[in-house]
Formats: sequence, structure tokens, C-alpha cells
Amino acid sequence: MALPNYKEVMLPLLKLVGDGKEHYIKDVYDELAEEFQLTDEERKRLIPSGKGRFFDKRVNWARTTLKKAGMMESPRRGYIRITPKGLRFLERKPVELDDDFLKKFPDFAAFRGAGKKKPEVKTFTAQWNNHSGEDLTPEESLEYSYQTLRNELATDLLEKIMSCSPEFFEKLVVDLLLKMGYGGSRKDAGKAIGKIGDGGIDGIIKEDKLGLDTIYIQAKRWQDTVSRPEIQKFAGALQGQKARKGVFITTSKFSDKAREYASSIDNRIVLIDGDELAQLMIDHDVGVSKVTSYEIKKIDTDYFSEE
Repeated sequence: MALPNYKEVMLPLLKLVGDGKEHYIKDVYDELAEEFQLTDEERKRLIPSGKGRFFDKRVNWARTTLKKAGMMESPRRGYIRITPKGLRFLERKPVELDDDFLKKFPDFAAFRGAGKKKPEVKTFTAQWNNHSGEDLTPEESLEYSYQTLRNELATDLLEKIMSCSPEFFEKLVVDLLLKMGYGGSRKDAGKAIGKIGDGGIDGIIKEDKLGLDTIYIQAKRWQDTVSRPEIQKFAGALQGQKARKGVFITTSKFSDKAREYASSIDNRIVLIDGDELAQLMIDHDVGVSKVTSYEIKKIDTDYFSEE
């Protein structure tokens, strides 16, 4: 038989873990392959890059989709488990499960729309929602797939950060700023961060390698929205240090009033929320690794010119 797509895998996968126990993902691959009666050749078929099997990748995407809908969770590395929401869904004895149904879940809807800050991406998303997918050009389809994978990675990054210690988060912030060209050496930056603790300042870092100016840092690994009083406190700390520039980084969000205040004062305070933090980490290869890459090429008309 033809390999099932990830949508066809979702319901069997959910039923497989419906006992409420933890399941090792590699065992899940084999059990689902048996359920779909895949041949050995189908089971081992590789994706074009050769870095992974088709079926395993589709199971993984089905798992991610169910996780974003709140029906499945990862209690520890390499294991999956159904959630109470997933159990309640199975109690209804469903006969099918697809993206259209999952869009009813706020978590899944947010996942499919998350992380698209740039206007062109938002426009692209709106266009996609009005198509079945068959109307898209190959380039559009590739762009949509790329953005979907990027959103998934950004969401996973924030979840991973929230499971780490505050000390590790401070290290992460330093690593990111260094990759972005700030801070001089890692040794200098490591000494600066997390050492001040003076009135809302967590650390300092050089603006450039020569140290012509200094940036003060506040790093908050929070889930609650950062409100205006927190930014006012940080701004007051900057004035106390006679500093002109600051960066406030959080894993959560900033309230509208917090952003309005930051843009209205003389001190230059850059606010980086969780979404932007994850996107910057992806752009600068912090906490992520490249799996594969593709190049889109076109005809070089100058090469074929005979003039």
C-alpha cells in the first residue's frame, strides 16, 4: 500500500497511546508500521536528502500536530503520552481526525498562525488559508512548508527554555547577543551578565568589540505578561547608572502599555519578547542545528548569451 500521510497517521497514533502510558517513540514507529501493514521496503524508504525515513517523519509530524492541539505531550525525551484532552476525544469514538477539526483548538490555531511577524509572511498565510494547497505554485508551497517548520521550531524552543534554569537562560541571552555581534569576548560577556542585580539590571554587555558603548540587560524567564511597571523599573535603573541603552528580554509577552512607555522615554530600551527571542535564536543558530538545506536555482541568462 502507499505510505499514509501524516493526517492518516494522527488518529491511529492517538489510539495507540490511548492507554495513558508513556511510549517510546521508536517503538511507536514500528507498531504503527505494522498497523498500516507496511512492507520492509516501504518502512525503510528514505526522504530525498537521505536523512531520515518517510514514514518516521510523517509519524513525527502527526505527533507534533497532536501535541500542538493539546492531545499529546512529551513527558521526557524520546517518549510520548496522551493528555486528558486526548483521552476525552477518544471517548467519543471518532472515525477521523484532520487539521480542519484541530483548528477548533486554540493551541493548534495559535501554532499554525504563530511566529509570523513580517508583513509578507502574514500576507502569505492569509493567501494560503484561502487555498486548498493545490492552487499554490511549487515555490509558494515550499515557502509555506518552511514557515510552518520554523513556527514549530520556535514554539519548541520556548518550551525548552522554560524547562531550563534561570542561570541557563542568562547564558543563552549572552550567547545570542554574542552571535548578533555584541559583547566583545565570551569571557567578558560571561562576567557581565547576572552579576549586577542593581535595581532591575541583570547584567551589562559591550555594544561592539571595542566597547565604545555599554548595553544594560534585563533577562526574565517569565510566563506572565511583562507590564509597564517592570519597564519603568528598568528605565529607572538605567538612569541610576547614567546609561542610555538597555535590552529587556523575556520568554513571555509585553503589554501594550509597556511597549508604549518604552517608546516614549529618552532612554533607548529594546523589548524582545518570547516570539522574537525564538526567531533570533533560529536566525543566529543558537540552540538549533541545521538538518538539511535546499537551494532554489534558475536559468543564468547571461551564460547563454552569445553576443
